[in-house]
Amino acid sequence: MYSEHARIRMQQRGVPPLIIEWLVQYGATVHDHRGARIRYFDKESRKRIRNEKGDIVLRRFHELFDCYAVIAEDGSVVTVGHAYGRIRKN
Repeated sequence: MYSEHARIRMQQRGVPPLIIEWLVQYGATVHDHRGARIRYFDKESRKRIRNEKGDIVLRRFHELFDCYAVIAEDGSVVTVGHAYGRIRKN
């Protein structure tokens, strides 16, 4: 489930729902200390995607693997974006 804000940000930032699904399924998690979780692709999650989906898929979507999603306690996606730096593991 996506919030209205997340839908708008997905459209503005060119992030397809498939990438959000992969973030939820494969992505690493850090807590934002406000009750939500940040999901992002780290080296291990990219490796799992390569093993399950194949190298061609990984190359096809490589520009979208800098995305992150903020997910609320109820599992809804609050917002999405592109991480231009490292995501801090607290």
